[in-house]
Amino acid sequence: MTILEIKDLHVSFKTYGGEVQAVRGINLTLNKGETLAIVGESGCGKSVTAQSIMRLLPKTTTKITSGEIQFKGQDLLKISDKKMRSVQGNDISMIFQDPMTSLNPTLSVGTQLTEGIRKHTSISAQGARKKALEMLQVVGISNGEERLKQYPHEFSGGMRQRLMIAMALICEPDVLIADEPTTALDVTIQAQILALFKEIQERTGVAIILITHDLGVVAQLADRVHVMYAGKIVETSNRRELFYQSEHPYTRGLLNSIPRLDDVRGELLPIAGTPPDLFSPPPGCPFSPRCQYAMDVCRDHMPASTDVSPSHTAACWLLDPRAKQVFKDLA
Repeated sequence: MTILEIKDLHVSFKTYGGEVQAVRGINLTLNKGETLAIVGESGCGKSVTAQSIMRLLPKTTTKITSGEIQFKGQDLLKISDKKMRSVQGNDISMIFQDPMTSLNPTLSVGTQLTEGIRKHTSISAQGARKKALEMLQVVGISNGEERLKQYPHEFSGGMRQRLMIAMALICEPDVLIADEPTTALDVTIQAQILALFKEIQERTGVAIILITHDLGVVAQLADRVHVMYAGKIVETSNRRELFYQSEHPYTRGLLNSIPRLDDVRGELLPIAGTPPDLFSPPPGCPFSPRCQYAMDVCRDHMPASTDVSPSHTAACWLLDPRAKQVFKDLA
């Protein structure tokens, strides 16, 4: 069952240097209870997509030229600010990359944890405090009564991230957006946070959009994966097909650049070149200047998505039957 759907979303930013086309016509669906990962290098449009869903982008510089974000029968881009505030934190919650910049250093943890549920429901202060204690227990923070009196600086990095998860889930949202939730954590704490995500999803059934550049995180959590490059989704598949049957050269490049314990080469294989200038995106495939398989058609025309399997699509001219025939003839 589809709970959230993005249709042909285009997002630009107005700057002194011109208009940056950050998101260029993406489509995605999120099903109830699943984890959907959006993967790509920095600047590809992952976080902009997430913030578009939450309507957190600055109005003065943001230009959404087209698209829809459908949630529970309404387009989130068209509803009033007042109605959107009732959705934020209540129906759709978001966890940001650095919890310290998301927490107010002047307010106690108890105040910050209960303000969301007090705003969105008619629950009493005592009831909100009881709910806060329950959520601290759910996310693995012990000694809740004392913790509610403390301030963010008294928590470790991993504990602050657990606190952010508790704040995001206290109103029992249908969708949780996690934007690079483990980037600032060491590997041990990262593993604990990922295990916590799995446990909470099994318990609550919340649908998760996971924004990350870490394919190791994707391997542990994701059901389906969207690979983004230069503001476009270039490949979509389930987790297994992404790692074992990827079709887009960019996806393969990401996979080849991951260190492997069984790799006897002793060196990484980075993707050569740099991403395109999104002030003036190329007319064809945005990855073509960095792709070793690029053809003339790649540089001039953007390929349509091709069905690789019922659960797998990729936007690459190499999947066109005519290209396959050319490579067969050359072999």
